[in-house]
Amino acid sequence: MKNNIKIAISGRSGCGNTTISKMLAETLGLKFINFTFRSLAKERNLDLKAVLELASKDDMWDKEVDTRQVRLARESDGCVIGSRLAIWVLEEADVKIYLRASSRIRAERIVKREGGDSDEVRAFTLERDRQDHDRYLRIYNIDTDNYDFVDMVIQTDHFTPQQIVDMIVEKVNGMKSTTG
Repeated sequence: MKNNIKIAISGRSGCGNTTISKMLAETLGLKFINFTFRSLAKERNLDLKAVLELASKDDMWDKEVDTRQVRLARESDGCVIGSRLAIWVLEEADVKIYLRASSRIRAERIVKREGGDSDEVRAFTLERDRQDHDRYLRIYNIDTDNYDFVDMVIQTDHFTPQQIVDMIVEKVNGMKSTTG
């Protein structure tokens, strides 16, 4: 495995972006980059809902998150970057992966991570998906429903995080052996 590989992983909330990106980075000995609205909220002592509300009115929030994560990735010799837009904004990534999961599974995962009522979390998550999609299209002309350019799409519903990491490692190793 080359140490300067850059892997970008994207997907909607609850698909496993953070978990998989972090585990993959540890497995491959790469830097883990995951600067998100959640990170910015923590940095500024705000809750996530407040940042999402601010972002709906001011593109600065998206641009701050996206610029910082791309800069961190570009400054890194090798990394795994996991975020909603990683596969689109880190154009030079060596490997691009999109994670999918049903809205029910995503809501269950978010409830397990953060608590709350499953139906309310599912409704909030679906509305957030819609707002994110519209915002990314408006700000960057990125359609997050179009990820047909990626190297791998994984439906994560029925796999453990370790199984998903193993699939990605196998794909990366396969790509490496065919390119050199």
